[in-house]
Amino acid sequence: MSDTLRTSPSTVTEEPLAPLGNTASPQKLKRSIGVVGGTLLTLSCVTPASTLFVVVPDLFSSLGTATALTIGIGSLLCIAVAFCYSELGTLIPSAGGEYAMVSTLAGRLAGWLVFVLSLLVVMIVPPVIAMGTADYLAPLVHLPAAGAGAGVMLLATLAGLLDLRANAWITGIFLVLEVIAAGVVAVLGFSHSERGAGSLVDLHVTGAGGHTDTVTAMLIISGLAIALFITQGFSTAVYLSEELENPRRNVARTVLLTLAISTVVILVPVVAITMGAPDLAALTGGDISGMVETWSNSAVGTFVSLCVALAIINAGIVMVIQNSRVLFASARDKSWPEPVNNALSKLGRFGSPWVATLVVGVPGAALCFVNLDTLYGVTGVSVTGMYLLVAVAALLARRGSHRDQPAWRMPLWPAVPVVLIAVLAYILSQQEASYLLWTGGITAVATLYWALYLRPRKDTRWLVSIPEDEQTV
Repeated sequence: MSDTLRTSPSTVTEEPLAPLGNTASPQKLKRSIGVVGGTLLTLSCVTPASTLFVVVPDLFSSLGTATALTIGIGSLLCIAVAFCYSELGTLIPSAGGEYAMVSTLAGRLAGWLVFVLSLLVVMIVPPVIAMGTADYLAPLVHLPAAGAGAGVMLLATLAGLLDLRANAWITGIFLVLEVIAAGVVAVLGFSHSERGAGSLVDLHVTGAGGHTDTVTAMLIISGLAIALFITQGFSTAVYLSEELENPRRNVARTVLLTLAISTVVILVPVVAITMGAPDLAALTGGDISGMVETWSNSAVGTFVSLCVALAIINAGIVMVIQNSRVLFASARDKSWPEPVNNALSKLGRFGSPWVATLVVGVPGAALCFVNLDTLYGVTGVSVTGMYLLVAVAALLARRGSHRDQPAWRMPLWPAVPVVLIAVLAYILSQQEASYLLWTGGITAVATLYWALYLRPRKDTRWLVSIPEDEQTV
C-alpha cells in the first residue's frame, strides 16, 4: 500500500508511513465545474475532429476497410476501462489521476510507473497533434508545421493559465465546431456511398505495390493500441476530479458520458468514409480533406479544414490543462527535490497551477521542432500499459478499508478488470519491438530514479495525498 494521506477528518484515513506534518495540508484546487463543464473539457481532450483527421488516417493506411471494426473493438474495450476509471476516480478523487489511484491501491512503485507512462502520453500527444494545424490552415495561410505547432502550444499555455470555468466555455465553443465538422463528413460520406455496410467487415487494404491485401486478425490486434489511444481522452475526467463538484457522483457520469459521445462522433464518420471513399486506394491514402472536396466543393472543404484547425487548438488547451494538473499533483505529493516541488505546486490568481502549466506548455512548443515519427507507436504502448495497471488497481479496489468507502461501483466486478488485464497484456505482446523498447527504456530509467531517489526517502517523497471530498454519493 502506498503512503496515502487524506486531508479530510471525515473520511477514512490510510495509515501513513511519513509523519503527518509533511503532507497534512496540501494545497487543493477549487471545485468550480459540474458534469456539463467537465464533459466539455473532457470531450475536448478526446478531440474527436482532430483525432478523426490526424490519427485515423494512419489507421486507414494500415487497416483499410478494417479501420471502423478496429475502432469499434477498441471502443468496447474502453467501456471496461471506463468502468475502472469511474470506480477508482470516485474512490480516490485526485488531480493525480491514474497515479494517485494506482499508488493508493497497488503500491508506490506501480503508481510511479503509471505516472511515467501518463507523462509520456500527455507530453508527446499535444505537440504531435499541434503540428497538424498547418495542414488545415492551408486554405488561408501557408505555415511551416513546426512553427504552427509551436504557436498552438504557446496559445494553449496562455489559455491554461485562466480560470477553469472560463476554459470550459472556450473549449465548449470549439467543441461544437469540431462536432459540426465531423457531422459534415458523415453526411457527405453516407450520401456518396460507393459500397454497402458489408464493406466494414470486408477487411482489405491497398498494398505497397497497388494490389489488394487482406487485413489479418493480427494486424487488427496490433492496431488496437492506436484504437485505444483514439478515445483515450475520456480519462481526463479523473484529472479534473478535484475541481468537479460532487466528485463521488460526477466523475463516473463524466467518464461514461464522454466515452459514449466521443465514440459516436469518431466512429460514425469513419463508417461513412469507409462506405463513401471513391475506391480502396483513396481510402488507404487517408486524405479525408480531399475526399470531402470530391464529395462537395472547395468551400465546404475549407470550412471543414478550419474547424479541424480549431479542434487542434482546442485539444492543445485541454491537454495543457490536464498535464499541468498531473505535474501539480506530483509536486504536492513530493515527487521531486524540494525546490522543484515548491515551484510546481504554486497556484496563480485564477486558481490554476501556473508554473506547472508553463513547464508543460513551453517544452511542448519546443518538441514541435523534434522528429516525432515513432511517437504514435510509443504513445499506443504507453496508453495500453497505463490501462493495464489501472485495471490491476481496480481489481484491488474492494479490499480493506476501501471496501466500505462511498464510491461508484462497476458492474460485473471482478470479471471486468480480470478480462481487461488479459486482453491488454495480449495487445501489448503484439506491438512492434521498437515501440516496446522505447517505452521500456524510459520506464527503466524511471525505475532507477525510484530506486535511487524516491525509495530511500519514502518518509518524505512520493506521498500521495487525497484532498478532502466534501460530498459523497
